[in-house]
Amino acid sequence: MKKQMLAVLVGAAVASPAMVIADEASTRGNLKIVSSDGSFEGSVGGRIHFDAYAFDNDLTDSTSTSEFRRARITLKGKLYNWGYVFENDFAGQSGTTGTGFRDMNIYTKVGPGKLTIGQFKPYRSMEEITSSNDILMMERPYASATGIYNGRQFQQGVGYLISDDQYTLGVAGFNTKSAGDNRNEGLGGSARATFAPIMQDNMVVHMGASYSVENANSMTTAFEAEADYVGRRGPSETIALTTEGESVNTVGLEAAISAGPVFAQAEYAIADFGNATGDDEEVQTYYIQGAYTLTGQMKPYKSSKGVFTTAKGNNIVQLTARYDYIENKDVTDLEAETTSVGVNYYLNPAMRFMLNYVMGENTLTGDESNQVALRAQMAF
Repeated sequence: MKKQMLAVLVGAAVASPAMVIADEASTRGNLKIVSSDGSFEGSVGGRIHFDAYAFDNDLTDSTSTSEFRRARITLKGKLYNWGYVFENDFAGQSGTTGTGFRDMNIYTKVGPGKLTIGQFKPYRSMEEITSSNDILMMERPYASATGIYNGRQFQQGVGYLISDDQYTLGVAGFNTKSAGDNRNEGLGGSARATFAPIMQDNMVVHMGASYSVENANSMTTAFEAEADYVGRRGPSETIALTTEGESVNTVGLEAAISAGPVFAQAEYAIADFGNATGDDEEVQTYYIQGAYTLTGQMKPYKSSKGVFTTAKGNNIVQLTARYDYIENKDVTDLEAETTSVGVNYYLNPAMRFMLNYVMGENTLTGDESNQVALRAQMAF
């Protein structure tokens, strides 16, 4: 079935009008074909993230294993004044979705910004919006869909993003149905604003803030904050859970600096999880992460999204570290923290190898387990 779906996706790209009438083709980075009048274009890209994990268990019994963390084919293009993104993940690692859509939307320029319709990431959390090809560690921190927005990564709705060299402003309205959930009438909204007060060749400083509200209804799966405190496939702890029909309101702050080979980034988020049978529960999380590139390259800034990407080149070596914390402020000892150190090796612009050592602690249970994780990554 997966092979058949892949054949259909690639076949659709080849059979598109851009492919039929194209007279210009490029294979730089990915396969891209453009029509003679520029009205149609299409490209094929993808990513393969293959991981292996080994655990040093304390109170838990996690299984050392390997998996395809991501295996995606991405079709992008343009039909007249509308663009499209069609991305399918064959690894099936997003919540309970199995194989399925990730970014799946159409977009166009409206006024000073871009209007997006379909499935995309809401404008919230700097590290969440950063591509998985560019994140510093193998897994995202708790101030993302890995923690405080647990399982709510891609949503279906409408978004509008304005961006310039030094700022972005994005707003989105969406259905709270995640890809693997039943249909529901829950609604959500998010807004994120960023500003880069310093934009120099050897230094970029970034600041930002976001707000998110997710209102459920009686048929909506409960919203959850969760901590996978020893990395992927390790033990987890539920930090907060809404009752049926309640909502989550989240405020986030972010800051980052890239100066030569040095990079640092931090986020703070606080959320109110509704509880119809008692007091609401307040969850806070924060992290700080950094990198030092031994080979001297600077981590570049993508001003159109307000995030940092990856330096392109051959044989780049980067040391990384992160401290990550999350707690339920209304339940005693319901907290978790994770300390991670790692090395990234960029063989070339398409290949990255990652090594992470993860040390986790669950205060509620007293568990202190560790993980060694490896990744081989190809992105094109």
